[in-house]
Amino acid sequence: MKNKRETRIVDIAKLKTRAEEGESPKITGYAAVFNSKTTIGDFFEEIIEPGAFSQALSENNDVRALFNHNWDNVLGRSKSGTLSLEEDDRGLKFEIELPNTSLGRDLAESMERGDINQCSFGFFATEETWDYSVEPALRTIHEVELFEISIVSIPAYDDTEAALVRSKEIDEKVEKRIKLINKIKGVLEE
Repeated sequence: MKNKRETRIVDIAKLKTRAEEGESPKITGYAAVFNSKTTIGDFFEEIIEPGAFSQALSENNDVRALFNHNWDNVLGRSKSGTLSLEEDDRGLKFEIELPNTSLGRDLAESMERGDINQCSFGFFATEETWDYSVEPALRTIHEVELFEISIVSIPAYDDTEAALVRSKEIDEKVEKRIKLINKIKGVLEE
């Protein structure tokens, strides 16, 4: 009997991105992006200058991560080690270890579906300049006092981003499956 060509299709898009058992799901992203202009309430435009968070991060070790700026929805806290923040060339980078609460699980599900994927932050501007020679006026934030970052459904800055961190084990499984699929595909095409 002649060998028949067979085809197998594996849909890797349906692989779950849940954290490993016992490991809390994490969210990472940028709560603020430097030099990204936005319009604030149709009143003025705003830009955050590189370095705006450096002093706040060195002085404040108690920043919270919230959902939609709601202080009843705490997702993480730098003081407890469940929120880490750093400023890099792009902006204010963060990582949150989500709590095993209904809020944490619901947010993870909404993010996995792609419904929520952006951020915001709560602050007081401690150093800023205004340019009233342009319409609308332009506010440039040079330094802030940071008190919270938020995963939000509607951000002020569209360039912000938030994503669930896939566990290393899942990434390795996906990579192995892709290699296996390509190997099988190569054999079948011979």
